[in-house]
Amino acid sequence: MEPIPEGSADWTEPGLYTVAPGVHRIPLPLPNDGLRAVNVYALTDPSGGADLALIDSGWALTEAREQLAAALKGLGAELGDVSQFLVTHVHRDHYTQAVALRREFGGHIALGALEEPSLRMTADPEVVPLVSQIRSLRACGAGQVADELVRLFEVHGRNTEASIWELPDEWLSPGRRTVLPSRALDVVHTPGHTAGHVVFDDGAAGLMFTGDHVLPHITPSIGFQPAIAELPLRDFLDSLRLVRGMPDRRMLPAHGPVAESVHARVDELLDHHAQRLDVAATTIVDGATTAYESAQRMGWTRRQRKLGDLDLFNQMLAVLETAAHLDLLVHRGTLTLTVEDEVRRYSVA
Repeated sequence: MEPIPEGSADWTEPGLYTVAPGVHRIPLPLPNDGLRAVNVYALTDPSGGADLALIDSGWALTEAREQLAAALKGLGAELGDVSQFLVTHVHRDHYTQAVALRREFGGHIALGALEEPSLRMTADPEVVPLVSQIRSLRACGAGQVADELVRLFEVHGRNTEASIWELPDEWLSPGRRTVLPSRALDVVHTPGHTAGHVVFDDGAAGLMFTGDHVLPHITPSIGFQPAIAELPLRDFLDSLRLVRGMPDRRMLPAHGPVAESVHARVDELLDHHAQRLDVAATTIVDGATTAYESAQRMGWTRRQRKLGDLDLFNQMLAVLETAAHLDLLVHRGTLTLTVEDEVRRYSVA
């Protein structure tokens, strides 16, 4: 598999795409996922050194491993040649293949330090998957959605996938980090999508590896992690403004094609959430009292689908994202919050 120019095919097509000197995008498949693929970025030494690093790693799947191996051959490398995995956040489509490859070949995994509480919960065989989300859904008044998730995920009563998770070798803190002899990246803490999400800024090359923090076609889910954050939407908006205040870069996202401007997409995301905050507030003015009732009155996806038309997983994300918007409105003083029978209820301030 030979490197081909970036933008020469649909972004999900398997291959090795040259983004910049020493930077190659490798899309890897996702199972039954609307996102379709995740971008892994291979960093090589343009001077011909043997060092090889990956930003994100993909989901630990046989097909993803095979496609990664085929792409690396185009660089004259093998899976065992990857010395470093720099992971933007702890979701499985970014992290788990790094764990699988480290077990087999070695290699150094680095992950944002504030991902540790969620990772420890995910790796605990006694913590049932989505237990935090199920609890939150009940507090949102979405008991029916919670009950359906229980039937799907609590049937075994324990975490049957804990063994695929391990701690990293390094917990990343914000600041400059040398990755290759010829390349240093700035680690930037960007909480919101998850509490420990980081982006990697390559100022010398004018590139930013944005992970799921800034995506070209979709808005990332907010606060989807086992260790629940207090105000994940506030954190996300603050992180967007932080990135907006940095010099503009070419955007290298985890899902979607490379784009020419991080700033342009950040502006769109800030506008989108300002509009969603207005819509969420209007649902409370119009009589909704819980996040579940509010989510039922809102449109979802670009087609403005009803909540009940979404699959179960996306219903969960929609309700929890609505709660994140309503809680931020409470924090700002626009709404008030009371708790009745363990259900969070909102009203106009």
